[in-house]
Amino acid sequence: MTNNLSLWHLIANADIVVQIIMIILVAGSVWSWAIMIQRYNLLKQAKSEAKNFAKQFWSTGNVAKVYQNISRQPEAKGMGYLFSCGFREFLRLRKQDDLQGNVILEGVERSMRVAMMQESERLEHQISLLGTIGAIAPYVGLLGTVWGIMASFTALGGVEQATLSIVAPHIAEALIATALGLFVAIPAVVGYNRFSRALDAVLLEYENFQDELCTLLYREAYKTQDQKRV
Repeated sequence: MTNNLSLWHLIANADIVVQIIMIILVAGSVWSWAIMIQRYNLLKQAKSEAKNFAKQFWSTGNVAKVYQNISRQPEAKGMGYLFSCGFREFLRLRKQDDLQGNVILEGVERSMRVAMMQESERLEHQISLLGTIGAIAPYVGLLGTVWGIMASFTALGGVEQATLSIVAPHIAEALIATALGLFVAIPAVVGYNRFSRALDAVLLEYENFQDELCTLLYREAYKTQDQKRV
């Protein structure tokens, strides 16, 4: 009796549809954990890069020198990428003598806004998928349970006397799908909430730096115009 109610025995003897649903849930669990590990490393790296770049930027005190250092790197990311896009646009627009400081600033803001969207998309990639997995996994598991119970009672329809010892294994097989659905959903939902908060914190640092840089370049633009007038 104990052997017949072991977990692996119940899974092996479950209805084929229930087994397929269990496989789908296991695949969803592996996928969600892979996403969480990858996003954890990426967001941790992004936060560290933002902190290091901001420290380097404000300690250097020379925007052009920082830009030269960024230009030497093979591929800038995060806050460095935002700065690179914004300052490159600033240098391009400043060469045009007929542009006012506010026009230059609008171009810089537009360029950094595009860069911000690209970085946001890179960082939040597949995080929404965690929320989707967490939302649908319980229902997929419940579908497996309902299907398993229906199949069990259909199979028991030809039995003259259905005792608890006959019904219990079939019910247990079906309920495993619900338990598995919750096992998949709970970590996915927790991961989605945690990484969403972490992403918002990183993007807030980017936005603050963007505002500070725009203010700095705004002053530089009007300073350059005043020098040309003189």
